[in-house]
Amino acid sequence: MTTSTVITNIGTLVTNDPSLCAPGDPLGLVRDAAVVIVGDRVVWTGGTSKAPPCDNRVDAGGRALLPGFVDSHSHLVFAGDRGAEFAARMSGRPYTAGGIRTTVAATRAASDAELSANVARHLAEALRQGTTTMETKSGYGLTVGDEARSLRIAAAHTAEVTYLGAHVVPPEFAADPAGYVDLVTGPMLDACAPHARWIDVFCERGAFDGDQARAVLTAGRDRGLVPRVHANQLGPGPGVRLAVELGAASADHCTHLTDADVEALAGSAGTTVATLLPGAEFSTRAVYPDARRLLDAGATVALSTDCNPGSSFTTSMAFCVAVAVRDMRMTPDEAVRAATHGGARALRRTDVGTVAPGARADLHLLDAPSHVHLAYRPGVPLTAAVWQAGRLLVGPAAP
Repeated sequence: MTTSTVITNIGTLVTNDPSLCAPGDPLGLVRDAAVVIVGDRVVWTGGTSKAPPCDNRVDAGGRALLPGFVDSHSHLVFAGDRGAEFAARMSGRPYTAGGIRTTVAATRAASDAELSANVARHLAEALRQGTTTMETKSGYGLTVGDEARSLRIAAAHTAEVTYLGAHVVPPEFAADPAGYVDLVTGPMLDACAPHARWIDVFCERGAFDGDQARAVLTAGRDRGLVPRVHANQLGPGPGVRLAVELGAASADHCTHLTDADVEALAGSAGTTVATLLPGAEFSTRAVYPDARRLLDAGATVALSTDCNPGSSFTTSMAFCVAVAVRDMRMTPDEAVRAATHGGARALRRTDVGTVAPGARADLHLLDAPSHVHLAYRPGVPLTAAVWQAGRLLVGPAAP
């Protein structure tokens, strides 16, 4: 028999429910709130005094409750460590796309069991910090066999899997990048498409140019994969406008934007989400994206960790929220919405990123009275409990 659970005495409930959101309240806040879970779904929200009787009762003790974070950009299928590279970068060496090849060598040499354990470890680490949905990519194999196994491993851990054979050109194709694009769009795509939902390309100097990126994305789209694009991270380029043109779910990084890029994202009506990855700028001492410019133009914005071993080795969405507020001119409300509802939009999901009847019961209870504390108390572990699909997985009473 399916049991019901009511969480009462919630000091501040972040719903992201469109029926409750209003100018000045992008989060659809409810004070002194309650939430009812039946099975894996939210079935009711409202004031604590109006909460219906349920089988189980949890007292939130005046704490804040928000949707689980939705992390729509990560690279978890990898092996090896690049701490020395990070230390060198902090000593003045600039970041380039070439360091990816270090991880490619280590990943190719690792066993399936080692790669799977690494994915599981980082997903568990993210869950303990409130992330209940996490996308992850291939891209550190760059052979037909290694890319396919990376995606099989990723798909065993998350439903949001992205084929990123076009991460960089591997050393063995250094003299024949066109040949590598043919591989990515041919035999590699054939092997990888059954295991992925998305296709991505690193459209950047040192990686793939606009024509190569278009060839990769259109080939993937023809096989039923939905495009996403690493765009405009290291400098201006065609990535953002290509993403919008092809109806990509997201343009990720968006660090160096022209007026035309911003206009294109705003004009996509949320079809292409601008996913900002402040961990990458933090870890490379690069300029941060101008989130204020995007938001004021009307673009839909997401925040994500970009967890990877080279340029953003963090699973903490709370950290990204704090940096976005401090250095990217987002308000606390905007940053929390981008880390929850924005990520859901970037994954074209309507069942996560919100706390409303019918949504999946992915909930994040903070040891704080308000979501504002995610930025107000940076670096402090504030997660008190996490429910994923209605199951309490983090917290004192978790199994």
